[in-house]
Amino acid sequence: MTTPGQTVGPFFAFGLEYDGDSALVPPGTPGAVRLFGRVLDGDGDPVPDALVELWQADAEGRVVQEPGSLRRDGHTFTGWGRAATDRTGTYSFTTLAPADPPYFALCLFARGLLDRLFTRAYLPGHQPEGPLSSLVATEDPHGYRFDIVLQGDGETVFLDHRRTQD
Repeated sequence: MTTPGQTVGPFFAFGLEYDGDSALVPPGTPGAVRLFGRVLDGDGDPVPDALVELWQADAEGRVVQEPGSLRRDGHTFTGWGRAATDRTGTYSFTTLAPADPPYFALCLFARGLLDRLFTRAYLPGHQPEGPLSSLVATEDPHGYRFDIVLQGDGETVFLDHRRTQD
């Protein structure tokens, strides 16, 4: 029997945040990009106490399997990071643009959610078709913007993360 989900947060600052959590590469690294956005509730209000996790391939498209995500050494790219939202619901990562596959896998934890939510942010020009086309980040002068809307108009498409058993 599977254990049911439980509400999470708002206690992320107690043990889940760490130095360099959202900097997968140091600012100024050649090829560094910024992925940022806001987490918004169904009324369009910011969610100031959410946590966004990111997984990605590196700039050559390799799935990185390097240890050290929780203790960044300043040069090893691990392909994983974590960013808390601020009072305006904003999160931000400094990372590398992933090659094939050209998307960031995102996981969201927030108060009131019984289970974490999974989504993707595709780079412009590499988007899926159909209803998943809303998962395309917007390029702007500050990097790639991807807002996460929990419900209502403009709701983000969330992906099923459950595994099936044979």
